[in-house]
Amino acid sequence: MAMFSRKKLATATASAAPAFRPQDVVLKAIRNPYISASAAATLFLATVLTLIAVAGDPKAGTPQVRISLAKVAAMAAPPGWREAIIAQGRSGEGAVSEDVFQLSATPIPPGGGEAVITLPGEAKPAFHAADPLPQAPIAGFSAQGPGGPLPIISTDGRTPAEVYARPFVSNGRPKIALMIGGLGLNATATRQAIESLPAEVTLSFVPYADGLQGWIDMARANGHEVLLEVPMEPTDYPENDPGPYTLLATAQGNETVKRLEWVLSRATGYFGLTNYLGSRFVTSETAMSAFAGALKGRGLAFVDDGSAARKAGGIPRASASRIIDEELSNTAIDEQLLALEASALQSGQALGSGFAYPVTLNQVAAWAQSVESRGYQLAPASALTHSR
Repeated sequence: MAMFSRKKLATATASAAPAFRPQDVVLKAIRNPYISASAAATLFLATVLTLIAVAGDPKAGTPQVRISLAKVAAMAAPPGWREAIIAQGRSGEGAVSEDVFQLSATPIPPGGGEAVITLPGEAKPAFHAADPLPQAPIAGFSAQGPGGPLPIISTDGRTPAEVYARPFVSNGRPKIALMIGGLGLNATATRQAIESLPAEVTLSFVPYADGLQGWIDMARANGHEVLLEVPMEPTDYPENDPGPYTLLATAQGNETVKRLEWVLSRATGYFGLTNYLGSRFVTSETAMSAFAGALKGRGLAFVDDGSAARKAGGIPRASASRIIDEELSNTAIDEQLLALEASALQSGQALGSGFAYPVTLNQVAAWAQSVESRGYQLAPASALTHSR
């Protein structure tokens, strides 16, 4: 009886208080609508945070500049973060404002690395130091001539106009190109143009400049494509003399080619030529035919200031629709730049031409900082050329 009673009591106790099972608690919680809703919300939030951590950056929409820590660390008597970064920006390796940036407090690690500087404010186009263009001469695109290297078409059919042009990919917006000329004679203006203007601005150099190849190398190192200026006869020649080896409207074809080759041999790295003066030369069909034939044989482009807009020649061509600094004032240049925008909006693209006057360089640099935010795309002049 006692045994029976203990067995019955044990059975009754087991029935009244069943053993604890964790899965029962889970199932009960799942059946509770309040708890299940909270759990779902928590799971959703955790998923979102995980995705942001893996695939997103909360500052992904803000402009950033990357600075080489190895270069900063390698400086003799390294300055502070602020001075080091500004110094690197001035050297052409990072366009960083002196008064607006946020820095990590992380010290420079041994061996270098990179620091990412996030510029405050809304996301907007920002100019950064462009990747350098390949140093000239590129193998296979020049041959020694009587006075120096001359551009040639490579054995695989590629031309100097192709390999020395700045790469460009259209984003579908109206394109605006600018070429700034007269460079190489004034060191201050030349350096300002190379270092202060966006890499998309095409630079043209005077063939008589001392250290011409060095200037072209510097321009390409800063991302600028380059044109070489060829002196052409104006209507008031010789009172207005463009310089030695000017191409003359009445010269025989072989003389035109001889003079042109002297200009071409001054340096390498240009994708084409642009005119310096030439109001009489470009009106001569014979002269222009000899000129265009020589350029075609060497694979070069011709980008003029608008004076030869109706001339063809079977070579890559582009003509400026306006000269932006015929009147040297801030207001006048700004008006010409706005007119250039209107032309691009109407035609899909526009090319302007200017000279390396201080006021021109200052106004173009300021204008270029906001032109893309207005719906345009800055482009190198080569991107507007087409064979005709």
